[in-house]
Parts: sequence; C-alpha cells; structure tokens
Amino acid sequence: MNPHRIAVVGAGMAAARLARQLQAHSAPEDIELTLYGAEPDAPYNRTLLAEVLTGRYAAVDLPYGPGTTVRTGTEVVALDTDARKIVLADGEHTAYDSLVLATGASPVRPALPGSRTPDGDLLGGVHHLRTLTDCRLLADAAARAARAVVIGGGVLGVSAARALATLGPHVHLVHREPHLMDRHLDAESAAALRHQLTGLGIDAHLGHRPRALHGTGRVTAVELADGTRLDTDLVLLACGVRPRTHLARAAGLDVRQGIVVDDRLATSAPGTYALGDCAEHRGVVHGLADPAWRQADTLAALLSGTDPHARYTGARPLTRLTAGPVQLAAFGDPAAERHGDHEVLRLTDATRGTHRKLVRRGDRLAGAVLLGDLATLGDLLAVWQRDEDLPADPLYLIHEGARP
Repeated sequence: MNPHRIAVVGAGMAAARLARQLQAHSAPEDIELTLYGAEPDAPYNRTLLAEVLTGRYAAVDLPYGPGTTVRTGTEVVALDTDARKIVLADGEHTAYDSLVLATGASPVRPALPGSRTPDGDLLGGVHHLRTLTDCRLLADAAARAARAVVIGGGVLGVSAARALATLGPHVHLVHREPHLMDRHLDAESAAALRHQLTGLGIDAHLGHRPRALHGTGRVTAVELADGTRLDTDLVLLACGVRPRTHLARAAGLDVRQGIVVDDRLATSAPGTYALGDCAEHRGVVHGLADPAWRQADTLAALLSGTDPHARYTGARPLTRLTAGPVQLAAFGDPAAERHGDHEVLRLTDATRGTHRKLVRRGDRLAGAVLLGDLATLGDLLAVWQRDEDLPADPLYLIHEGARP
C-alpha cells in the first residue's frame, strides 16, 4: 500500500505543529510528509522574534518530527488542485494526495510617502519584523543606530520597541489610535502599559498618524500628521499582517479575508486544507499561535485517521506579551465593561508596576488583563476557557494573596 502523500505549503509554526502531530499518530510507512518553506530557515517560533532581536535567544527552532521532509528556500508558485500537483519556482511539479495551505501572513505595507525608492524597494533603514532574516537585518541596523521609530502600537510594535530600546537606540513608538494595543486592551490598562514603556525610555506618540518618511537613500526622519518631526536612524513598520492568500485565490479557492475553511479545516477544493494565519474559519482569522495549534491538532487527527470525527469549532484565544520586564496577558472583549450588565474589578499597584483587571457578566468571566504579574493567569484561563461559574468572591483570581 502506497503512503499517503501530504504536501504542506509553508514551514512555519502551524506547519511544524501539524507535522509533529501527524508523525505522533501515524506509522512511518503510512504517510509521506513534506513541508515547503520559502524562507531559508527551518521551522521556528515566530512569536519569539523580539527576544531573538535582544539576543536573549540565539535560536528558536521548532521540532517537527524525524519522518518529515522540510524543503527550505523552496517557493511554491502555483497549485493545480484538479491534478493534485504543486508547482515550484524552479519549475518542478510535485504530486500529492492531500494538500495543506499554511502560508501564514505578510506584513502590511502602508502607502507612506517617502517609504520607497523609485525602484519600489523599501527606503534604506526601513524594516519589517516578520522573519528571522528580518530579525538579523534589524539587529545589525539597531547596533549602529542612536534613534529608532516604531510605527504601530499593537503587540508586535510594543514588543519590538522594548527590544530595540535594550539595544541602545532611543525609541519613539507611534500609534494612530488613542491607546496602545487597542484591539486587546481598554484605555486604563493601556495607560498602565504606556507607563511601563516610559520607564524603559520609550516615548509613545498616541493618536498620531505618520504623514511621510524623509531621507535620500536612507531614512532620516518620520513626519507626523500634526507636523512633528522625529529624527531617526531606522524605522520599523509594525502595522499588522494580512493573510497570504494569493496561491489559493489564483487556484480558484474560496477566499474572503483568509482562505475559507469549514470545521474540518477543508477548503472549497477537494483534498485541500488550510490552517493558521492564512485560514478564515466561521468568518474569523485569528492570527495567533494557540488557535493555529488547535487547528493543527484537529487536522492531524483527521488526516492520520486517529479521529475521523475531529472538528475545529473555534478558539478563545489569549494575547500574551513577554518582553523583558513587560509581562502582559489579555483575553475576552476589551470593551466589555461598556455594557451595562458587566462588572469590572481592578487592582493597581504603582509601586510594583502591576495592573490587573477582571470583567464578569453575571456568574461568568467575560475577560481579564494582567500586567506586570502573571502569577494568577493559569487560574483565570481555566475558569474562562471552561466557561465555569465564578466564585462568589473572585478577588483571588487576580490577587494571589486573596486566595481562600
């Protein structure tokens, strides 16, 4: 009996998790698993890139199982889902039985005047931080820079600003919204985060939109919409990511914001699946590690035959930021307290630099933010993910000393 040939387009975190789970649940002779990665590096933990930038980690490789073939530096340029073949950049055509799209996401490239040369390349000194190659280039530039500007105050922008600050440059963080990490934090929690960043020497410019970059050959300044000019030696664009869907779209698959999948992670093409940052499930593209790993576990159970009834029905994702002294975790609706039927409990300790917020609706936990001390995170997550009733006095869930 011939092995089941599984081709995975992408060699990132979701692909590595899928490979590991498939190898754990399949006999070596049952599957022939190949990961095709356009990057030159083997699968690595992308969430730790900011810590690689600081030098805390030298390598962030992910295990993917000894029976997996990983072809790095190998770009897939076309899909033929009818013939069940993929086409590589060198012209090679490779057949498969099942295809998994784990193509991830690409950095958003804002149409910012002055950010590109006449040839269309990024202006010298302007960087992204999405790959290990990006990380190496940015680390080299930061070592020679006195000033840096980070554009974008989401999770990546905050963690990258802190990382750059440890390397020496004075860092300005520019965010168009009125508070940092606005997709995950309320204004008061974000203010506590900003206070921590200020203590690290990072200047946050909130509610400011960059108007243009200046410099001939290399960036020398960022001009904000109000006319403020921030002189700089490098700029990091941390403006979010967009699902990488061009292969799926060209192949005629159903694509909206991401590649549309059902509860089996199946796309609109037979024998073709998608997971991770490129996949859209029930109208949602998560872009976070935990949902991607849950999707990989489900798909591995299906493709290996371990559980033909396995289904991915969604996730309640946690946003976690670990950036040196800045420790933050958030989940649930950051604006839940605006609803009249929600109750908010906060504990702030300015001396210790901690801020904790718990939001409940009736007997249920609707969300939480922990900044500076994550000791009670495990208890909070257990209650939230299992959708359990809160105790009569939930204080201990955000205050270790109040545990009954």
